[in-house]
Amino acid sequence: MNELERKPRLRLRTKLLLTVLALLLVGGLVMAAFLCGLSRGGREAEPVITGDLLGEHLRSAQELVTVAYYYTSMGRFENQVDFYGWKVPFTAKSFIVSYDGVIKAGVDLSQVQVEVDEIRQAVTVRLPASRILSHEIPEDSIEVFDESDNLFNRITIEDYTGFTLDQKKAMEQRAEDNGLLTSADEKARAAVESLLTLMPGMESYTLTVE
Repeated sequence: MNELERKPRLRLRTKLLLTVLALLLVGGLVMAAFLCGLSRGGREAEPVITGDLLGEHLRSAQELVTVAYYYTSMGRFENQVDFYGWKVPFTAKSFIVSYDGVIKAGVDLSQVQVEVDEIRQAVTVRLPASRILSHEIPEDSIEVFDESDNLFNRITIEDYTGFTLDQKKAMEQRAEDNGLLTSADEKARAAVESLLTLMPGMESYTLTVE
């Protein structure tokens, strides 16, 4: 057999040898992983539950909106020039406004507190009190009726702006009186409980949301 015929066979043997070495290396890694798994009880390590982990998980949501309060309202604006307690005749101005609004309430999750008791296997989450997060009155919902003014006391944009602000405060107070924030507290606790229950490892803990 000449030198030219030997070279392909040598190359073939070299390739086979490299392949066998590669298979042995992969097999060794697989075996090592298998033995490592056996040393851990044949299963993956349980997730570690800490107060920082749960707190960060909740704080990542920033604000949790739990209740949206929709309403339609109507209000009347009246104003008259006052001169040292005396209402100047023929200076009255007024208008009636109808509008829709939505008040959203919930909790600020950046203020949440989480405690983990490893001995009792218990997690306690303390939420801040719910508050009004937003209050919007869409401009296209505003309708003005019975608008009346005079030369000495014109209706201005400030009248509308100030009146809308006063109406917002009144509607927020009415919503709170009707239990808006109480309902938001209840729904926030239920939402946080559902969220944390789904986290891996939480099945071993008793969860309390306050």
